[in-house]
Amino acid sequence: MISNELLLTDTNSEFVRVRFEFVVIYFSIPAAPSRLHSTRWSLGTYLYSFNILKRTMGGKNIHVCPVQIAGGLDNRIRKFFQNPEKILKNHIEEGMIVLDLGCGPGFFSVEMAKMVGKSGEVIAVDLQEGMLQILKNKIQGTEIENRIKLHKCQEDIIGISEKVDFVLAFYMFHEVPNQKKFLEEIKSILKPNGNILIVEPKFHVSKQAFEVTIKKAEEIGLIIAEIPKVLLSRAVVLKK
Repeated sequence: MISNELLLTDTNSEFVRVRFEFVVIYFSIPAAPSRLHSTRWSLGTYLYSFNILKRTMGGKNIHVCPVQIAGGLDNRIRKFFQNPEKILKNHIEEGMIVLDLGCGPGFFSVEMAKMVGKSGEVIAVDLQEGMLQILKNKIQGTEIENRIKLHKCQEDIIGISEKVDFVLAFYMFHEVPNQKKFLEEIKSILKPNGNILIVEPKFHVSKQAFEVTIKKAEEIGLIIAEIPKVLLSRAVVLKK
């Protein structure tokens, strides 16, 4: 793991300290027969933990991903390793109303909108107006524009009343100050038999910490439906 820190200044002249964490994966693959027999090549790529960010807002320390590095959350390299369609295909069907918590620039929201079809809806929620604006610009004029509803949440309150079939919380749950309260709100808007997929970065969230999150979910009546495999991540599907 390679870590580095960067100090940024946002549009409100607030200082944002960002710690980037990179995990380097090397693949050694035999060369094609047409090449020299001894030839082997290595592919190195970086997967990043983009959530370990501390920002001072109104005197509070909040772990968020700043808008300044939004491009790092939505690119071809990430899609190769964390393909939204592959991760979500068993959870989303046409006509569903789904919630993307901490949507950022819409890496998952866009694919979710395609999956729910014309009769479905995606509620894309983020704490930062800048992230929502990026997503708005991305979908403007496209066929999925009317399928995605943008919503700015508060630090510890989602703030929607619409009932949903599925909730995605990808690499954002460790940012939540009061996880039990947050889970209770999710449960209140989840339809009967609805599912929540929580995915956390393995190289930041320990097994013990993730188990604490699951225990809090069980304490409010959610049950474990599945433990899916997501590259370099800890994941759980919870059912109402």
